[in-house]
Amino acid sequence: MRKSAFTRACARLVLLVVLTLAALSAPPPPGLSAAWTKAAAPADEEAGAPAVGQVWPVGVRPRVLRGWEPPATAYGRGHRGVDLAAPPGTPVRAVAAGRVSFAGRVAGKDVVSVELTGTGEPPLRTTYEPVRASVTEDDEVTAGQVVGTLAPTGSHCTAPCVHWGLLRGDAYLDPLTLLPPWLLRRGPSRLLPVLGVPVPG
Repeated sequence: MRKSAFTRACARLVLLVVLTLAALSAPPPPGLSAAWTKAAAPADEEAGAPAVGQVWPVGVRPRVLRGWEPPATAYGRGHRGVDLAAPPGTPVRAVAAGRVSFAGRVAGKDVVSVELTGTGEPPLRTTYEPVRASVTEDDEVTAGQVVGTLAPTGSHCTAPCVHWGLLRGDAYLDPLTLLPPWLLRRGPSRLLPVLGVPVPG
């Protein structure tokens, strides 16, 4: 009797280990596709996007409605940023420390732009739209500081979202490369207790 209880406990432990390993190797959430995989790898300094980000612009691991799709030419079709799901009125935060280089309207949309500190020459610049600014030009901001709130209109998304962009000079880059892997991954796996299994004698 004692041996069969021990065997069942071992079988459950093996099953728990297998399920944990499967969860850890699961693919990223849908919608992130290649952008997620690229950003989860170490940032390429030569590409001009060191992983200096300390927070997401909105929420914690928000749903990516549309990833970065670099255009083939300067004026070609593509998506020059990442769209993050968020309801209007959501606080929008600076992903890293920097200086507000612009806070106002562009083509009828509210835009906030922050030059990131210590990111080379020309410095990296993040943009957030449509965002009603709570900061003004030349303000110094820290990582996680609220720079505005998501405006109820002006989004190009099919659902409410903030468009997050990244530039070095005139070159658009993938903003997800600013975030270190620990910010991109899902939360840690949690082991749940196995109830009803007798302790081996």
